[in-house]
Amino acid sequence: MGEISGIRVSAEIDNREYIIETGKLANQAHGSVWVQSGDTVVLVTAVTQPLDREIDFMPLTVEYQEMSYASGRIPGSYFKREIGRPSERETLVSRLIDRPLRPLFPDGFRQEVQIIATVLSADPNCDPDVLAVNGASCALHLSQIPFLGPIGCVRVAYVDGNFVINPSSVELEYSKMDLVVAGTKDAVVMVEGSGDFVSEELVVEGIEFAHKHIQSFIDLQEELRNKAGKPKIEVEEKKEDTELIQAIEEVGYKILSDALRIPTKVERKMALKQAQEEIITRLEERYATDEELFNEKLKQLPGYIKKVESKIVREWIKNGKPRIDGRKLTDIRNINIEIGLLPRAHGSALFARGETKALGVVTLGSSQDEQHIETLTGDFSKRFMVHYNFPPYCVGEAKKLRGPSRREIGHGALAERSLTPVLPSPEEFPFTIRLVSEIMESNGSSSMATVCAGSLALMDAGVPVKSHVAGVAMGLIKEDDEFFILTDILGDEDHLGDMDFKVAGNREGITGIQLDIKITGISKDILIKALKQAREARLFILDKMESVISKPREQLSEYAPKIEVIEVTPDRIKDIIGPSGKNIKAIVKETGATVDIEDNGKITIFAPDKESLDKTIEKIMFYDQKPELGKTYNGKIKLLKDFGAIVEILPGVNGLVHISQLDIGRINNIYKSFSPGQEIRVKVIEIEEGTGKIKLSRRAVLLDEQKRDGSIDQRGRRRSINRDRGHNNSSGYSRKK
Repeated sequence: MGEISGIRVSAEIDNREYIIETGKLANQAHGSVWVQSGDTVVLVTAVTQPLDREIDFMPLTVEYQEMSYASGRIPGSYFKREIGRPSERETLVSRLIDRPLRPLFPDGFRQEVQIIATVLSADPNCDPDVLAVNGASCALHLSQIPFLGPIGCVRVAYVDGNFVINPSSVELEYSKMDLVVAGTKDAVVMVEGSGDFVSEELVVEGIEFAHKHIQSFIDLQEELRNKAGKPKIEVEEKKEDTELIQAIEEVGYKILSDALRIPTKVERKMALKQAQEEIITRLEERYATDEELFNEKLKQLPGYIKKVESKIVREWIKNGKPRIDGRKLTDIRNINIEIGLLPRAHGSALFARGETKALGVVTLGSSQDEQHIETLTGDFSKRFMVHYNFPPYCVGEAKKLRGPSRREIGHGALAERSLTPVLPSPEEFPFTIRLVSEIMESNGSSSMATVCAGSLALMDAGVPVKSHVAGVAMGLIKEDDEFFILTDILGDEDHLGDMDFKVAGNREGITGIQLDIKITGISKDILIKALKQAREARLFILDKMESVISKPREQLSEYAPKIEVIEVTPDRIKDIIGPSGKNIKAIVKETGATVDIEDNGKITIFAPDKESLDKTIEKIMFYDQKPELGKTYNGKIKLLKDFGAIVEILPGVNGLVHISQLDIGRINNIYKSFSPGQEIRVKVIEIEEGTGKIKLSRRAVLLDEQKRDGSIDQRGRRRSINRDRGHNNSSGYSRKK
């Protein structure tokens, strides 16, 4: 039996081999490729099918899935299989594949397209996400699906002053930058990543470096298409009804312009709806003689009215007129900030920029509150989490509340990446930190409002962050060779424009970046201008934030967990934990605290209040006591011998009570007088130098007790005390009447 043959191409790019093969797997898909680098293998398929309904967009779905067998693991779920909702990682990679592809389908193509990327083998040193993006482009390129690609995709790191393409996990740990860049032969179509306060210049250089290497991945796909490509579905060029567009402009240009000039979102939306109804009414009068023709044109009217709206707004920008809400290109909307508004939260802040409003809420927890995540390369924990919620009321809609959408997960991840570089280390601040962003109102860039609200809430909570982080979204209007960058875009400017470019950072540099475009690519000039304008906006926003709170609060909230780090002798750890965790479980159950124990003797205690904290410390330190000469202890007899008793006075600390020291008087039979497990009070009377052997005495304790009772005189002799009817005398006898 021979191997199943396929068509394969390969190339060495930046000292690493990349293989793309088709024809071996999933041959009934319209396009399928096996993409491999190192031991990482991703299968990507593309399928299209005609729709059974008429719609005005192309439905594209992208699914990325990581199979546990790819890294030799059995899923940890109850069902022991990969089922249910995608993980956060799978959702983020699905978005990473989707975003650069979506703008690159020809207008007028209306069939459903589904892309599925499956990780079949996982090499810890080769992340499958970038391979999946290249594989999706290649699967589309080979298929009959019309596609304006191919695109290439690479990850760029910056290690020791050098750019690295598709770095290993170790290289990424030491990198100041992590950028994923996708692009066509001529332009960049997507950027996603984070930085450790990197400059705008370095980001541009990194994107340029990436685009140069993207060409090799595009060449590889072209080579495979030449060998195995299918003829493309012909898409009839969508011809605009210029007569209808002209009619809309004639009857509705002023109505639409007046509606678009309304600065508030809800009122503008209502006015645009009324304008559309009025335009339809006027056109119905114009086409009154041909009802059938009008009904045909009526189907196209909403789309064409949107085109005219876009044309109006873009003409304003091009002609130097104010934007929708009256601002200039570089103006930022009014900013209002309030902190500490939630009494019981550990930290809170409300950040409002125009009609976008985010409520950031910080909760502090112990290390047991960390998020534990299973991945193909192993399990890890996250001590900082950002969760972004976009409830329907924030845009005036009524919808069912479901789990977080892909968009919500993506926006939360962007904010998390942007804020992470300013966080203190676990050694400085051992709390787990959860930041939740509740979007109260939305009209443009709620993800960047989340960054600002989150930064303010962290400072309000007393988290010792290095600085504030602010974010802003930039837009683009591109007409032929002219382009105009818009600062702090509205929702309508996002929908009607050509770019959504989010940049976050502090005064030193960029910490988070995300670029999505709606055209076939953007040039270096656009990138440079957008980043420069974004920096100016970021510094302005930081000034506003710092005027409210410029450094973290010195004290944590009274409702935050109390924390103490103590150190014990490492040899005592086993005693503190106890057999099968018995001792520490008992302490935690009684005090309600959370205790993290390290092998080096460092113990971190999280407690709900100070009383619980003090009680926990006391109980733990009981196991780390050292015997003190002259101190009395409650001991337990461990062993009896003819010559005395071995008594445990502290956990794991034993001493000898010689038979002569067990009582004041003589003991004839030690085994009748005492028994193993019996508790007795003993005093340390000697600790031998060098050996540390401990000698104990019960006799000394009994004598001390009798002295306190007055039954022993100064020289240790027993006094004779006779009592008769409640009277006593110093002569030692009773006087009789």
